[in-house]
Amino acid sequence: MKHSYKVGCSIQNLRGIREFIRGALRPFGISEMQISELVLAIDEMSSNLMIHAHQCNPDDLFELTIEVQHDKVIVELVDEKNVFDINAFKEPSLGELISEKRKGGLGIRLVKSIMDSVEYQQRDGHHVCRLTKKLQKT
Repeated sequence: MKHSYKVGCSIQNLRGIREFIRGALRPFGISEMQISELVLAIDEMSSNLMIHAHQCNPDDLFELTIEVQHDKVIVELVDEKNVFDINAFKEPSLGELISEKRKGGLGIRLVKSIMDSVEYQQRDGHHVCRLTKKLQKT
């Protein structure tokens, strides 16, 4: 079953996104630890989209979909604007972040460590970021 949620690009809507994710995943018996990891990764991707592609404009919308298959969760962020491709971004080393006292830059590392794959594609005139996470048996 696929769950969909359309949301405005205001960071105040991140709480609703987190609630949507938890509500969509809990009925499948997914552990709270795995749900929390997914919430963290999707929250990071959603906030990056809101801030960098939409400048937090609440009138701009994107769609978040979650599909649970027997052994994995597939999440898609579907948007009309260009999405930030984290696979094309050269991550700074942790040493660089610390020595330059930079804020930011850790979210990408976090998403890549939580999710098994992050893919980008064009579909029906929209940009789609597809995140996949294999479920661990509990």
